[in-house]
Amino acid sequence: MTDNNSLPYLNAYGSLTKVLDKIKEAETPNRFSQDYLATTLQLPGGSPKPVIPFLKRTGFLASDGTPTELYKRFRGAQSGAAAAEALRIGYKPIYRINEFAHDASDPKLRDLIVQATGAKKGSKIVVATAASFKALNAFADHTAMAQDAAPGAGEEIDRGDLADGDGGELAGGIKLGYTINLHLPPTSEVAVFDAIFRSLKEHLIR
Repeated sequence: MTDNNSLPYLNAYGSLTKVLDKIKEAETPNRFSQDYLATTLQLPGGSPKPVIPFLKRTGFLASDGTPTELYKRFRGAQSGAAAAEALRIGYKPIYRINEFAHDASDPKLRDLIVQATGAKKGSKIVVATAASFKALNAFADHTAMAQDAAPGAGEEIDRGDLADGDGGELAGGIKLGYTINLHLPPTSEVAVFDAIFRSLKEHLIR
């Protein structure tokens, strides 16, 4: 069950684990419908049906039930990172309070939900929301998400390698270092690279 004024949750939150497991096995549908849920994923009955609005709230499905790029990433090698991103989409109010909500203990997670929604502490909604969060979090790899979000790795140049003498040392013996990430152009001309490094040394290093 979900509504527009709360965080996404399922009363039968065990269904979420079953659906997510099935999603990783089955082909991506043109539209994720109740019929697809019951026939292709073989999860008939009323309990799994609320999973569809949950998947919409967490970014796996568009409003019309069309699987998103996040859905497709979840099915592949980036599954853990996609699940971590889905948590941040669906539970953004919690992450605004604590960016490490996924590491919170059960009591702390419930406190975050109460703070984000104003729901009564200990209510069934808070319990179901926390359990739904944890069910999705079980698929998440937050380290992989952080790596995916980082800029592409380039060549690293340490200031000390390019500067003449002890240019990196200030009065009092304090040393400063800089790391510059370069995204070099695809070329086989050595002169191009020579010009780039020479310009860095002349304009940034000194």
